[in-house]
Amino acid sequence: MPVKLLYITNGIDGPGGLERVLSIKASYLAEHMNYEVHILTLNDKSKNTFYNFSDKIIRHTLHIGLSGIRYYIGYIKGIIRTVKSINPDVISVCDDGLKGFYIRHFINKKIPVVLEKHASLNLHKGKNWNSWHGKLRYLLLKSLMNLGARSYNAFVVLTKNNMTEWPGLKNVRIIPNPLPFYPEECSKLEKKVVITVGNHGYEKGFDRLLKSWEIVVRSYPDWHLHIFGKIDSGKKNIKIAEKLQISSYVSFHNPEKNIMSKYKASSIYALPSRSEGFGMVIIEAMSFGVPCIAFDCPGGPRDIIDNGKNGILVNNNNIEEFAEAITTLIRYENKRKILGEKAREDVRRYLPAEICKIWDQLFINLIYNS
Repeated sequence: MPVKLLYITNGIDGPGGLERVLSIKASYLAEHMNYEVHILTLNDKSKNTFYNFSDKIIRHTLHIGLSGIRYYIGYIKGIIRTVKSINPDVISVCDDGLKGFYIRHFINKKIPVVLEKHASLNLHKGKNWNSWHGKLRYLLLKSLMNLGARSYNAFVVLTKNNMTEWPGLKNVRIIPNPLPFYPEECSKLEKKVVITVGNHGYEKGFDRLLKSWEIVVRSYPDWHLHIFGKIDSGKKNIKIAEKLQISSYVSFHNPEKNIMSKYKASSIYALPSRSEGFGMVIIEAMSFGVPCIAFDCPGGPRDIIDNGKNGILVNNNNIEEFAEAITTLIRYENKRKILGEKAREDVRRYLPAEICKIWDQLFINLIYNS
């Protein structure tokens, strides 16, 4: 008999990292590991998804056109109704919001439930967290999340660094994200292109990258920076590029489905994030042999990048050092090729077969030992 697994998440139609990871592991479990996979989403407007999900996956949607307390009541009732209908062997909640931390309280206690945390806790600080009310909000949110996480049979984070954010929790497990592809052909690292991928939110730090790029192009104006990701309505990063007078050296693009071709056409990957739960884009670039430069921010980069061996880690928020790291890899082609070759070799540990094997062990242990 196949293991019946239910994922509960907000939605799977967007281009975000959580959606991408879920598409990989849910599809692999359904296609290769004899799982009957169900995904329950919230208010999906269509059945079209940005990423490809296996046809074997069974989709369920909660349509809640309410607000305030009635929204949450409808949400919980919908989950209870769906769980009762499916009667899964195990449930995995993929929701970084506060509500995700309390779903366990409304599910049959006989069913083991896992909570996945795909972002660093630092993500919840926001721009104004240094103010007294910002710190108070963050501490309250952290306390509520910590309390809610304790109720789950397992609480899964992505890196060793993420684990340190949750001291005292005995149910924490580390399972990295899986690699979505491992191409036969990698980048030749000869094109004068630097790439980065992500949304234009504050945590992604594109403002920091643009300040570094302004330094880089003083010496290397023939190199170009390509930024792929959902552009915010205020176009703040585009305005920053204009203010720094580097618009002709930067191109902003919407999310790209065929991002593989963009990695292959690049020579350096730059990750300027202020925090990262893991850093999917790092391992994606590494699979093409593209060396990565990242700020040593809270979260995943330091678990993936072995500084000076398969990439470069820069002291967090040091704009000049980040620019110097980029110029070093521009200047020394042989160095970037050595780092890229090692990166492509090291990233194999994130192949879906390896990561889903860990998930399978966790699910089976919970089913038979909970």
